[in-house]
Amino acid sequence: MEQSESGAPIHRHQNREREFEFAIGDSENIDRITAHIEAHVGPVATVFHEVISDLVHVDIHIVEPRPDRNCYTLVTSGMSDRAMNAPEDCSGFRFSELLISLPPAWPMSQESWKDEASYWPIRMLKFLARFPHEYQTWLWAMHTIPNGNPPEPFASNTRMTGVILLPPITLPQDFHELAIDSDKTIHFHSVVPLHSDEMELKLKEGAEALFDGFDKQGVSEILNPTRASVVAKKRSWFPFGRKG
Repeated sequence: MEQSESGAPIHRHQNREREFEFAIGDSENIDRITAHIEAHVGPVATVFHEVISDLVHVDIHIVEPRPDRNCYTLVTSGMSDRAMNAPEDCSGFRFSELLISLPPAWPMSQESWKDEASYWPIRMLKFLARFPHEYQTWLWAMHTIPNGNPPEPFASNTRMTGVILLPPITLPQDFHELAIDSDKTIHFHSVVPLHSDEMELKLKEGAEALFDGFDKQGVSEILNPTRASVVAKKRSWFPFGRKG
């Protein structure tokens, strides 16, 4: 298996070959996830339902900002309707859901979502929730996923080109897992967008190098689409080039 310089495995995914497979949401799974969100995150104000679903039916549950958590929290349900193709030694980690935290001023109406600059975090969540089933792979904490090959910015209002999955450290520990039965535990991961050089740093030096930069610049789970990269840029002492 191909590995990065830090020793992390690199999975390269080819174009999808499987046909469209109509999916209907598991109502019992949706109800359990909803109750879990409301017990540990806050009341679900609304749910963004898919009309036609391929492979899994992905809904997005929206918790509005409040004084003790001043951001929108968007949590998927449906990704865990199917088991991911996890490595044999990670068979207990085959079921996951995702979340992203958006600033309180983020446009959240259906009308505003017609603009890709407002909609791209939602599009990204839906893409990632379907990704492991579409490519018969696995997503887990510390995995990075680029936006295309080569990676491109998600929208016109950001230069970020990929994401990393992290534990949702700003939420209670009890939220991180939802035990369904002896064979199924759902794990929740926070999606944090990255710049291209941040993804390269993580692959080259490991996640700790990236987290050092996060700490220094105060990067949090709440999306800031215009934040600068935490990768230090080397300053040139010859801005006009060398002569002779």
